Amino acid sequence: MSRRAEIALTDAEVAAFLDEQRTLICATNGRSGWPHLMPLWYVVRDGDLWAWTYAKSQKVRNLERDPRATLQVEAGDTYDQLRGVMIEATTEIVRDTTTVAELGVSLAERYGGGPPPPEALEILRAQAAKRVALHFVAEQVASWDHRKLAAVG
Repeated sequence: MSRRAEIALTDAEVAAFLDEQRTLICATNGRSGWPHLMPLWYVVRDGDLWAWTYAKSQKVRNLERDPRATLQVEAGDTYDQLRGVMIEATTEIVRDTTTVAELGVSLAERYGGGPPPPEALEILRAQAAKRVALHFVAEQVASWDHRKLAAVG
């Protein structure tokens, strides 16, 4: 077995890692050919990552031209503690305001520590009109956990 394969995360470890982390970096292909990298908060739905952003954002413009995105979620402060997941994904841009609002509620629950109060729900619904949901459908996944290096010598 290759050293690379020995430090890969299992599917269950990838799922647990994505559940515990909070920010992903989304790389899209910019119009001028340069990668465009932006942080996003996300939720996992049926194994796929979802995020929301303003409909007029640069990343949405980039994804309208080319739906490919590379996502990275990582953790660790020293080399021997580095863990991460990189996902090459095709992105579906969802504009249905009901779906976008529901995603906003899910994000508020995840990052706010529980269900948002009723007044926040109205704000989220209002924001949905200016936002889109980004549904990242994984095409390829790579992962690593350098903590496993000690076990493989």
